[in-house]
Amino acid sequence: MRSDKIKKGLERMPNRALLYATGLSASHLDRPFIGIASSFTDLIPGHTNMRVLERYIERGVENGGGTPFIFGVPGICDGIAMGHGGMKYSLASRELIADIIETVAGAHSLDGLVLLTNCDKITPGMIMGALRINIPVIVVTAGPMLAGHFKGERSLSLIKGTFEAVGRAKVGQLSEADRRIMEVESCPSCGSCQGLYTANTMACITEAMGLSLPYCAAVPAVLSKKTRIAYESGRRIVGLVKNDVTPLKIVNRKSLENAIMVDMALGGSSNTVLHLMAIADEAGITLKLKDFDRISKKTCHISNIDPAGNYFMEDLDRAGGIPAVLKRYGDVINDNITVSGINIKKIAQGAHIYDEDVIRPLDNPYHKEGGIAILYGNLAPDGCVVKQSAVDREMLKFQGRAVVFNSEEQAMSAILAGKIKKGSVLVIRYEGPAGGPGMREMLSPTSAIIGMGLHKNTALITDGRFSGGTRGPCIGHISPEASSGGLIAYLKDGDMISIDIPQRKICAGLSGDEIKKRKRSMSILRHKIKSGYLYRYSKIVTSASTGAVFKPDV
Repeated sequence: MRSDKIKKGLERMPNRALLYATGLSASHLDRPFIGIASSFTDLIPGHTNMRVLERYIERGVENGGGTPFIFGVPGICDGIAMGHGGMKYSLASRELIADIIETVAGAHSLDGLVLLTNCDKITPGMIMGALRINIPVIVVTAGPMLAGHFKGERSLSLIKGTFEAVGRAKVGQLSEADRRIMEVESCPSCGSCQGLYTANTMACITEAMGLSLPYCAAVPAVLSKKTRIAYESGRRIVGLVKNDVTPLKIVNRKSLENAIMVDMALGGSSNTVLHLMAIADEAGITLKLKDFDRISKKTCHISNIDPAGNYFMEDLDRAGGIPAVLKRYGDVINDNITVSGINIKKIAQGAHIYDEDVIRPLDNPYHKEGGIAILYGNLAPDGCVVKQSAVDREMLKFQGRAVVFNSEEQAMSAILAGKIKKGSVLVIRYEGPAGGPGMREMLSPTSAIIGMGLHKNTALITDGRFSGGTRGPCIGHISPEASSGGLIAYLKDGDMISIDIPQRKICAGLSGDEIKKRKRSMSILRHKIKSGYLYRYSKIVTSASTGAVFKPDV
């Protein structure tokens, strides 16, 4: 066992003494050492139930013949960090989490890991760290929260009940009494937010990759079924250790393409483009933006979950979960091993579909293409990303005049002040991975636009990114970003911007001579922050077009 190096032999007498000090018995030293990387925190509703899940994972590890050790991993709630400077830390935390997994597991020579996670950057960060050390791993996502009820109807989610409600309240479409009810009732339980936002999308594609047990992703956090999955995950990790089933045997091009396909079928968060590219990078696999677009064009969108639709994650669970989604694509998914010991095609074959509208047949999709599209043009020669499944049909092609902002705060102030007119294209720049730094999500401005009824005649583009909860013609990950000298840095108010999602084009109506003139006369803002982790992050993080990963030698 890998852990033998800290517990076997005469020279390890001091090490064993310290292990005994933790309360272990002699028999524990003969077992595989299993780390339970828990991102429990009272700060994140998606993580407050993890104390219970920790107990059940521990029980499973002990029952399976392993010795469990819980250690902590930090987490950030994107919703609470949203709309202010705290969001700069969200994407940046992914690299910290990967480092923590690598560091703790490496320093203590653990034999295997159970990754207890849920929210946005925590899941990919944990997987990235696990791939680095390449010891057996199984992921337990803590589950989505339940939908909220308003005036007797199950209709509320974090996005529609709060973020978009801000805009509605601003234009007088929502009474103060109703606003207060929605504020309290939109998030009625623990769990990751109810729709197909980044946290739940990551849970779904982690299961599709084969790193979680079947049905783990969609089971609500409050159900006992989730604790049973946690227990079985604890038991299963010991078997993975004994059979040396490492994550690099599971995460390969076949499983990554399965993950992308499920993402496209569900209409998931555009953030998964960043995270899957980063995971692929850790696995030594080249994954490009064009791979996402290629798979999207041949994968129809079959499940319309909030924010694009009116279903919630609990409906996906009720309809059969990720195995049922895989069943729809049984003929085209790549067969591959999974942590369950059952190959992914067999999991798909054994699934049942219980609701034909939540998970539609391939001949009756919500959209003929997948949820995400990659656009190119003089504004984004290296590409940019849009969640096309959440864009109204009449806005798939749009032309408008640029209204330019150098930060999210500037844009939000203008939106709430009623300064954005129909036919505008909001440009929010200097919010990329290095320029932000941290590539903030723009959920607050996009939700305000929708709440104020501007989403059918206004678009938004940014070198930042969007929450999985964003809907409407919102295009992020503009690459190269402003701080790297991309054309977005040289836009001015009134420039004509053309967006054509079906043709995958995004362009500014500027001549080559005009662009050269502006580059000579306009300066670029390189670094907004000059100290601390975010400054170090900005110095070594790559473009969104390559996953916003660390490359110190670049």
